[in-house]
Amino acid sequence: MPEFKCRLGTPSGEIVTRTVEADSAEQVRAQMVAEGLKVFSVTGGGKGIASRLSGSQSQSSKIKQADFLLFNQQLSALLKSGIPILQAIGLLRARSQSASLKKILTDVEEKVESGVSLSAALEAQNTFPKIYTASILAGEQAGALDSVLARYVEYLKKSVGVSRKLRSALAYPMFLLAASAMMVAFLTLYVVPRMSELFKGLNSRQGLPTVTYIVLGISSWLAGNIWWLLPVAIIGGFFLLSWLRTYNGRLVLDRTLLRIPLGGTLITQLATAQLARSLSTLLAGGITVPDAWDIASQAIGNAELRSRSSMVSDLIREGRGFTEALSRSGWLPELALDMIGIGEGSGSLREMLDEVANFYDAESEVRLEQLMTLLEPVILVVMALIVVAILLAIYLPIIQTISAGPFTGGSR
Repeated sequence: MPEFKCRLGTPSGEIVTRTVEADSAEQVRAQMVAEGLKVFSVTGGGKGIASRLSGSQSQSSKIKQADFLLFNQQLSALLKSGIPILQAIGLLRARSQSASLKKILTDVEEKVESGVSLSAALEAQNTFPKIYTASILAGEQAGALDSVLARYVEYLKKSVGVSRKLRSALAYPMFLLAASAMMVAFLTLYVVPRMSELFKGLNSRQGLPTVTYIVLGISSWLAGNIWWLLPVAIIGGFFLLSWLRTYNGRLVLDRTLLRIPLGGTLITQLATAQLARSLSTLLAGGITVPDAWDIASQAIGNAELRSRSSMVSDLIREGRGFTEALSRSGWLPELALDMIGIGEGSGSLREMLDEVANFYDAESEVRLEQLMTLLEPVILVVMALIVVAILLAIYLPIIQTISAGPFTGGSR
């Protein structure tokens, strides 16, 4: 996505420069005006950092996360033991079980052998995350590649651990939702239509219950129109997914997610933990705060939070304090800002960022448990109500007929 540089005026009269990613300059102007800023100029239009990152991430999916983690663990251990970089890459290439990783390492080995630095060879693959290649570059410049790489491995382990926890926590609710939806579809599209002839016979003798009329009407409509409803749903889903992949679509979705009770807080806490850990890893490699922020903030998954964070590096370069610039973004939790402010004031920013990451990792785990504890009963109750309504619609007329039978016979 193109990247534009904007010169803006704030409501307080300050002049700031911000880098924004959007489809066009007109969209940038509209977005800045909507935020209450006065637009003096919009320049640029080249490919943005987020676009480059998203492109590399789509290609990096060829390498499994577990293989990438194992490669870096082994590389760190080999470099720590004193083995030269070229020899270490050769050993890992020969022993790699991943065909994709082996192909990439072959090209990296050739480039390093021809005199290219490891960081440049890795970045040329357009496969690895920006934070990874930036950390490697910082380690090369500081002459401490093994220690920087070891720290990145720890960062990667914690990131992988958080991803696994999220997937495992969401697995059961998603399975429950899918199974319940299949049950409802089976009852609505298969069982109820086949009971309609019986319902017609019962209806000739006495009126059907209201719930049966409603369920039978919905079921008959769905069963009779399924062959055009299904293609429409598939095509609509395709266009919806395509729109969500655009900047505006993703922005609308992410803004909506942030407004969900519990869910929005969880997203913010996860983003805070990821951002703090990324910054700590980059600062440990000797990268300056503005550059570290440029890299780390572009890796924020939520487009709305990433958009709010775009002004921070410009404010830092204008001489504002890091904590003050962070507070201007308007989304980081107050406690995180207080902790970062203490770290900045005491000269222990990197260590405090580690503490922020650990704290919000723990907080997000608690919030995730609360969300799952609430989500599972909600799914069960909603689906149970739907299934009970369908079953009542099926059995109530039968029960009424059986109950009325003896009395009718007795009157004769």
